[in-house]
Amino acid sequence: MDAFLIKGPVRLAGTVRASGAKNAALPALAAALLTADPVTLDEVPDLADVNTMNRLLAGMGVSIDRPAPGRVVLGASRVTSTEAPYDLVRTMRASILVLGPLVARFGEARVSLPGGCAIGVRPVDLHLLALEAMGARIAVEKGYIHAHVSRVGRGTGRLTGAAIRFPSPTVTGTENVLFAAALAKGTTVIENAAREPEVEDTARLLTAMGARVTGAGTPTITVEGVDRLSGTGQMPHAIVPDRIEAGTYLAAGAITGGDVTVTGARARDLGAFLDALSRAGAGVEVTADSVRVHGGRPLVAVDIETAPHPGFPTDLQAQFLALMTQAEGTSRLIETIFENRFLHAVELARLGADVRVDGRAAVVRGPSSLEGAPVTASDLRASAALVLAGLVARGETRVRRIYHLDRGYAAMDERLRSLGASVERIDG
Repeated sequence: MDAFLIKGPVRLAGTVRASGAKNAALPALAAALLTADPVTLDEVPDLADVNTMNRLLAGMGVSIDRPAPGRVVLGASRVTSTEAPYDLVRTMRASILVLGPLVARFGEARVSLPGGCAIGVRPVDLHLLALEAMGARIAVEKGYIHAHVSRVGRGTGRLTGAAIRFPSPTVTGTENVLFAAALAKGTTVIENAAREPEVEDTARLLTAMGARVTGAGTPTITVEGVDRLSGTGQMPHAIVPDRIEAGTYLAAGAITGGDVTVTGARARDLGAFLDALSRAGAGVEVTADSVRVHGGRPLVAVDIETAPHPGFPTDLQAQFLALMTQAEGTSRLIETIFENRFLHAVELARLGADVRVDGRAAVVRGPSSLEGAPVTASDLRASAALVLAGLVARGETRVRRIYHLDRGYAAMDERLRSLGASVERIDG
């Protein structure tokens, strides 16, 4: 099992380019199930989760071609199975995204209940209630979701548009309903929809495929169903830049007192995070196609509270907590999205951080003089937090179980080395 061996402290400097967003690439790959025509995607990141989704789709009979780095061409003209098996779904919660497209196009799906990171309960009840409102019959049997739509005559059962109101915003839930509604009969209105840039990107792809979607990026999305969708034609769909990856490298620049520029990053997608960095004392400069963070003055403690977009992203909470270990004063970080997302706090304490967790809040007192030690990652973003801490810890930090990291960061060791870090991938 791989690990990172990090030697610190170090000051990072240089430029990296934002990859395509994992959380936009996964629904884009799933969207290929909605049409028999080829779907071409650009800026698809080389990640473990992307490879898992590709294996899942290939097992259903979808052809997958990679004619160039970052480009994927998918063809779902000969889908042979509408089942998503446990062995693949258990490793990645985003596998649930095949549910909506399968039911919408084929009238049935059998999808294993998902697994994934140990950051708390993320039920799929909202997905199922929405599909039921659109006419699907749902049964959960032996760990599988079985959804189907009654057939009319010899045809394939078809979902019906409905008014869907989520009690709280759900990104994958919103995306699954977008998929289902695109081929449903009639109009679907999604209230309290997720507003994340990745949801907007999904809607942009669906529109390019012939769907009628309005309101993406707002709390109310309206979808007028069509009889069929096409592929992407001559214009490949470019995946939106990964705001979480960009934020992680910017936090790495800030925590090391360095000077890091992320090109391709969209500042409008990172507003709450960049504001927090600025309040903490980091210098933040924004251009049309990049964001630069540089050490200007000593870091100071600030409080943050995670929230659905456009609030502070839960996927950057762990990295910001690591940053706060180097800030003067006491900061309080409140996690409102997931109930068990401070598992990294215990590992940061092993490095010398002064962190106390009380329910959904973490209190950090700094600055702490961190010392290298072996630590173990519990999930994707916790991995990134431990790497950031290792960059400023004196001596050697060994971050174990970085298979979590490989799910969401492509070649992080290489990219950090390009910024001046001493990071080596080893057998841990």
